[in-house]
Amino acid sequence: MVSHSQRDLTSARETIYQAISAIRMIDPHTHINPHAPASTTLADILGYHYYTELVHSAGMPRLEIEEPNIGPQELVRRLVFGLENISNTANYGWLIDLCQTFFGFEDDQITSNNWEALYDAAETKMSSPNWSQQILDQSNVEAVFLTNDFDDELEGFDTNTYIPCLRTDDLVFHLAKPEVRRRLESCSGVSLNGSLSSLRDALRQRFEHFVAHGARACAISLPPTFAPTHISDAEAAAALDQVLKNGLNSNASSVETLSQFVFWTLAQLCSQFRLPFDLMIGVNRGVYPAGVFQGQDLYDSRVSLIQYRELFNAFPSVKFPVSVLASVTNQELVSYSWIFPNVITNGHWWYSNTPSFIQRDLTARLEAVPRSKQIGYYSDAYKLEFVLPKFDMYRRILSGVLAEQFVGENGWSEERAIELGHQVLRGNVDRLFQQPQGEPGNWSEAAEVPDVNAYVATASTEPPEELDPVPSDNEIDTAGLPDVQLTGRAVDDVLAMETEDEPLDVGNIVGEVPADPSGPDTPGSQIQMLTGDGEFTPDQDSMRLKPDPMTGELQFPIDESKPKKPSE
Repeated sequence: MVSHSQRDLTSARETIYQAISAIRMIDPHTHINPHAPASTTLADILGYHYYTELVHSAGMPRLEIEEPNIGPQELVRRLVFGLENISNTANYGWLIDLCQTFFGFEDDQITSNNWEALYDAAETKMSSPNWSQQILDQSNVEAVFLTNDFDDELEGFDTNTYIPCLRTDDLVFHLAKPEVRRRLESCSGVSLNGSLSSLRDALRQRFEHFVAHGARACAISLPPTFAPTHISDAEAAAALDQVLKNGLNSNASSVETLSQFVFWTLAQLCSQFRLPFDLMIGVNRGVYPAGVFQGQDLYDSRVSLIQYRELFNAFPSVKFPVSVLASVTNQELVSYSWIFPNVITNGHWWYSNTPSFIQRDLTARLEAVPRSKQIGYYSDAYKLEFVLPKFDMYRRILSGVLAEQFVGENGWSEERAIELGHQVLRGNVDRLFQQPQGEPGNWSEAAEVPDVNAYVATASTEPPEELDPVPSDNEIDTAGLPDVQLTGRAVDDVLAMETEDEPLDVGNIVGEVPADPSGPDTPGSQIQMLTGDGEFTPDQDSMRLKPDPMTGELQFPIDESKPKKPSE
């Protein structure tokens, strides 16, 4: 192994950083509005929840931040007074970085003395023609993925630059709300008439719409208690009926059952339309209700990816890029991506998106997960200005890990380390989020439902009707499946081979004396023993369990005085 001095590693880190900074990026997850992708004032930037929640946490009253009808300049003035308390954070570093890069800011802090000049400079820049494209070019970003509501028309923007992604939280968790159902009916053109087929049709139409407009993924944010499982049609139909009748007054069990059914159906559609299904796992909503907007949710360490084992096993062809909210869950994600071919490590989400957590989690992934199964980073940005500083933070950390671990420890060349960096940053995004080609497939994954109710491959694009574990006569007739038929040797012949020649005399067990004891209708006088059965005479001692002297295990005593049969 080649020994490298600290100077060599510093040089390698800088070489790798410069090389991977030249990669034109695709950001695989943002919350950017394609109709207003860039900021219009500094308030759009300082209003990012990373700043409002931190200054609120540091003591600024919520009402000062969210006062109705507050103007953008006044909001910035107020927030500036809270920035000093968060100047130690990585988030503050993003702020200074983007202000220096885009607005010519020359100081290293925003204070009461310089914020107004910065505000004016930013407003001038933001009003320039094609400001959004200027940011993309200066940030070296080719495209960004969006987060689109299921009823988004996806019109009026370039879907090659702003790539649609179907966000499904409302569909899974909020169908009990009448307005959500109305939205689904309106955008899909399908009336939810109470049948499962109408719900399936509406969901399928949304996939057709999104794929036709260039969508590359489906996504959802999931609470720590959610555990995906397959739901039978009978259960789902009953739950749908309850939800349609009672809405928000539906019982919790029906709402949960319907959520499970919709989620599983979405996974089937992802398989059919060949879309990855982004899972962002572990957020517990509303932990701090008094917090500012988007500053109320936290991670929950009770989450485990074992809750998703049925899903991962059922859909082997669906790629699941998984984000975990906390670094403490990263080792479990690494191990699942280690084993499951369809589990992909995806970015560093929310509370784990700081340098110390990124470095630790990234190192673990690069050491253990196949290089083809890692999506290095996404910005989660709400405005384009944040893509550059966030990605730059990640690139510096990635360069350090590649230099220290792979060049320094493993003896890789810098070129080889750069190739790995390129694959993690861009190559895997291109490959895993390809534009779906051709017609959508069928409901054809043999392992989609690992139980007796499994969907089977068919030529139809609709799933077959399922049977309950104990189906009704009507369900059996509707399924159109043949009855079970016995073939080969007759049943009587089989039974004759498995019974003793001599019957077992059990006496009169009905307590009545028959008129004709030898008659054919005499009940229970003889039992034909199965092969290997013997005489049994119950008594108090033989029915008492006794401990085995060697193991202590309780068992019936064995009469060793009787000769054993060969079969014993």
